[in-house]
Amino acid sequence: MSKKVVIIGGGIIGLNSAYYLLKEGHEVSVIDQFDITSGASFVNAGYISPSHVTPLAAPGMVASGIKMMFNQASPFYLKPRFDLDLFRWAWNFNKFATAKHVKSSAPVIKDFTILSRDLFQEIKDSGIFDFQFERKGLLMSYQTSKFEDKEARLADLAKKQGLDVKHISKRELKEMEPEMKAEGAFYYLDDAHTTPDDFMKKMHYYLKSKGVRFYLNEKVIDFEINSQKITHLITDKQQLDFDELVVASGSWSSIVAKKLGVKLLVQAGKGYRINLYRKTGINYPAILSELNTAVSPMDGFTRFGGTMEIAGINTKINKIRVEQIAKNATVFYPNIKISEEEIKDADYGFRPVSPDGLPFIGKVKSLKNVNFATGHAMMGWSQGQATGKLISEIISDKKTSLNLEPFSLERFN
Repeated sequence: MSKKVVIIGGGIIGLNSAYYLLKEGHEVSVIDQFDITSGASFVNAGYISPSHVTPLAAPGMVASGIKMMFNQASPFYLKPRFDLDLFRWAWNFNKFATAKHVKSSAPVIKDFTILSRDLFQEIKDSGIFDFQFERKGLLMSYQTSKFEDKEARLADLAKKQGLDVKHISKRELKEMEPEMKAEGAFYYLDDAHTTPDDFMKKMHYYLKSKGVRFYLNEKVIDFEINSQKITHLITDKQQLDFDELVVASGSWSSIVAKKLGVKLLVQAGKGYRINLYRKTGINYPAILSELNTAVSPMDGFTRFGGTMEIAGINTKINKIRVEQIAKNATVFYPNIKISEEEIKDADYGFRPVSPDGLPFIGKVKSLKNVNFATGHAMMGWSQGQATGKLISEIISDKKTSLNLEPFSLERFN
């Protein structure tokens, strides 16, 4: 049965939800407080990464985070502030930063991300629009024995999940990536990458052409609730009614949740990117292990990105962090010098981070027609297709492609 569905949020999760709901024959509208031209869905590394089977909440992260939180140039920065939601989030993060949690989460993350990668491939093969989708894998590159050991442990975990991982010697790496200065790498062959900016623009255009309504630069103000159902929502411009609501508003999802009386532990994790619109000689996506910096050869440019800055939702660009990404690039690629102009052109996005590194996907128990799809942290691009598919299955009353229990909205209550 066709339903009228409203999605709050026009990022990768929102657009993919619209795509799969449309395929199921539903009438879809998307509301976004911005114009769908910027944000985390446009500035990420473009990875579809089954390799990332370790959740953010892992052993050692709390101790590392405490050390790094006083250094604004560090890969992970948590700005100290008095905020009860942040305290609750941090307490749960600490609770889940265990080996037991990593072991139970790894197969969930792997299956989720592989499904998403395969769905990306389906869209590519369908020919509805053309976009970069390359199965070139991902290099986890290192310069020191300490990080070789660390990456070897992570590679073993990935292999236990059935992923194809090879160790690449310094000589072999030089042949693959002549511009890179590293002692070796672990090569994850199951990974793929895309150009996010291009995919987002083309998916947005495609959905519009197929009848999806977009209400942009429009902010959700309030909701009308009747008999455990949301009957309609009120924006700063209009009132909309619907059968089902999907909240996919990224780092703003917890704000929407509060309006609905739903507890949702999500913190905004700001990440930055620098684009180089010139030849760099870089052939493969890579993560520079010691520096937690991502590198992506995209369609027409090379992107360097990274950092996780948990400092609330603010529009300030922390130049210290951007400059650190530029410095990190030169450490592994000595021939690349990022200019001041390229640094000034840096952009950022907010990634919605849950305490345990898994997203929130599913219906709200207290509200019969409200669904959430958020909290993916750095994995939103990697898991966006599968999330959209799951949301469409939930709303269409179909058996879901994956078990939704690990993504329960109530798991921290």
